[in-house]
Formats: sequence, structure tokens, C-alpha cells
Amino acid sequence: MPGLPAFCLRPRDLRRGAALTLAFIAAVGTAAGTGCWDRADAVGAGLAAAGTQNPAAGPEASREAGTGTATADREAVARAAAEAAAEGKSGKKAAEEVVSRSGDRWGMVYDQGEYAAFTEDLDGRWTGVGLWIESRRDDRIAVEKVQPGSPADRSGLRAGDRLLSVDGHAVTGLRVGDVVALLRGGAGTPVVLHLTRDGADLTETLRREQLHTEPVTVRELPGGITVIKVASFSRGSGEQVRAAVRAAGPGTGFMLDLRGNPGGLVTEAVTAASAFLDGGLVATYDVRGAQRALYASPGGDTARPLVTLVDGGTMSAAELVTGALQDRGRAVAVGTRTFGKGSVQMPTPLPDGSVAELTVGTYRTPAGRSLDGSGITPDLAAGEGAEERARTVLGGLGVGP
Repeated sequence: MPGLPAFCLRPRDLRRGAALTLAFIAAVGTAAGTGCWDRADAVGAGLAAAGTQNPAAGPEASREAGTGTATADREAVARAAAEAAAEGKSGKKAAEEVVSRSGDRWGMVYDQGEYAAFTEDLDGRWTGVGLWIESRRDDRIAVEKVQPGSPADRSGLRAGDRLLSVDGHAVTGLRVGDVVALLRGGAGTPVVLHLTRDGADLTETLRREQLHTEPVTVRELPGGITVIKVASFSRGSGEQVRAAVRAAGPGTGFMLDLRGNPGGLVTEAVTAASAFLDGGLVATYDVRGAQRALYASPGGDTARPLVTLVDGGTMSAAELVTGALQDRGRAVAVGTRTFGKGSVQMPTPLPDGSVAELTVGTYRTPAGRSLDGSGITPDLAAGEGAEERARTVLGGLGVGP
């Protein structure tokens, strides 16, 4: 089983679907996520548990000191999993029940296969059919978008298709993460999807493949504008952002496009922020009452104009970057309000090999703003015309002829 990252800032399959997908979770995200701190960072922090009991949530839950964030008690989760396993029952299911009762809205329990798939996501690779899926308000599962060139793309699936079942398992009402688990599997294995499109039923048998996505893409616009699109903060993405900034010519203006970015690794997010900062504070965070700070590396570009593009799909670690650049006066944020995921999760290994990821605290921007539940309000509101609005801003800052 892959080593466990220590702290995670990842979206979950809540609200607008949170886009825990075959490409990114969860993390999502997935998953998830979100981003994660490596285990070494956790050990160095010397963290101790803190918090007061939350009587309304029962004995399995607590509320982190000063954060108002509900979290499941780690010992209670582990104990429930161990007792269930000793009785020949599912430890994962028992742990999920404790997390559900706790009120920890970001809590998640993975089995070994799900967690292994999640760690693949953080590398920008996964095995699946190439679907992004979302949960709609009527509990229906729908295709949000399709990975170009993937098995789903070749079969003709498209955004808006409603997914009814996977290998005979009905998915309506399931969490996005659970549907993703059904879609996952070994490369070359078949999966049967039952869908509906405009009232017509469709059945497609696809074969899973090893898929990959580039987290960072760069394109040039007329007038000396470099657009750096960060789809997620997977491994290596931060250095790719820094390389794109270094490669840009003099007189360039930048658009850092974080729209639809669900988060990822916090270390990568800090590296990306460092591309535009010369050291200094990026964020503070608390984990079970212990206060820590994240700092940018020195030597970033602080002179050339920068606009960040954000929307409701900008989550977690992507919000951390946006908040840092906004608070430090380094960038003008253009778009719509971000998602609002500013809590920290820590994975706890369970006796049966599954992993419970529980909320342990929150992070704040350099100005002390907590984004959890509120998100970031852009400096300039813009919807579909966000990129054109950003070009106007950069023009006003001296970019272009």
C-alpha cells in the first residue's frame, strides 16, 4: 500500500458535485483533496490533539478549538473498524458510520484500492474510462465532461449524459466517490455503463485504460500575455508553473487560470505561488490546535502584471494560492466566487488496511481570512467573459502595445 500523505486539503463529493472524478478528485477528489502535506512535514510539526467535545454530535465527534470545524474522533473510528473486523464485518463500513455521525462533512474512508487510486491521481495518472462525473440536486449522477481520446470519448459519451448503473449497480443517490470506485479497475478490464440521453437509454461496454493528464498547460495570447492553466496541483505542477514564468519574455503579463482546479498537493501549491512572490507568507494553518505557517521560496517574479482567473470550481489548494496572491497585493482576481474549502484532513490507517481521512483543522490566508464555507470573492466579477476582462486589466497595467 502506498505511503500515506499527512495532511490533505481536498474537495469531496458535496455541493456542486465537487468534481471528484476519474481524472481528479477528491479527490478529489477527490478527492478529495485538495492538497496534501507529505508525512515528513507532519512529523516535523510535532502536532498534538486538541479540541472540545461537541455534545450535539455524540461521543464520536469533536470540534477543533477555535475553528468551529466538526471532526470524527480518530480513536473512535479506529476502534469501530477494529471491532467490526474482529466480528468478520466490514471495518470500512463501520468507520464510515462513525464519520457520518460525527458531522465531519469532509471526512472520508477509503479501502486499500481506493486509496491507491487516489495516490495515482496525485501523480496525474489513473486507470479508468475518462469520465468526469457530478452529483446533481436530484441525486442523479451525470457526466460533467469527457477526457479527449479516452475510452469514453471513443464510445461517443458526452457531457450531460445521465449515468444510471455501472456493471449492474444502480448509482442514483450514491456519492460521487462511490461511483468513481465502481468505474475504477485494472487496465484492460471491461465495465458496462447504462446511461440515458435525451430520454433514450444507452448501454456501453468500455475497457479501462491507463490515462494521464497534464496538470499545467501554457499558451500565448496576442499582446504579450501568457496564460498558465493549472488543472490541478499534482506532483510536479508547481515547478511547471515556475518554469513557465521564467520562460516568458520581458514585458509579459500573466493569467494564472485556476478555474475548475479542485486542489491537490499543498507543497505544489506553495511552489506555484512562489513563482510570483519573493518569499513571505503564503498561508497559516492549524492542526489540532498547533499553529503553523507556509512560506514562499525567494526569487519569484514580483514585477510583471498578474491576474488570477477563478470560479466556483476553484477549490482547496487552488484557493490557498489565490488568497495568498490576492492578500499580498500580487494579483488581481477575476471571475466568480470560489468554492470555499479551507479545512485540513489527516489520513489515519485502520486495522483492516483502509484509511480514514478526518478533518483536523483549517488554514487561513496571509491576511487571516478563513475560506472554509465562504470562498474568495474576486476583485472583479466576471462570468463567461472572464478572460476578456482579465485582458483588459492587464492592458491597464501596461501589458501590450
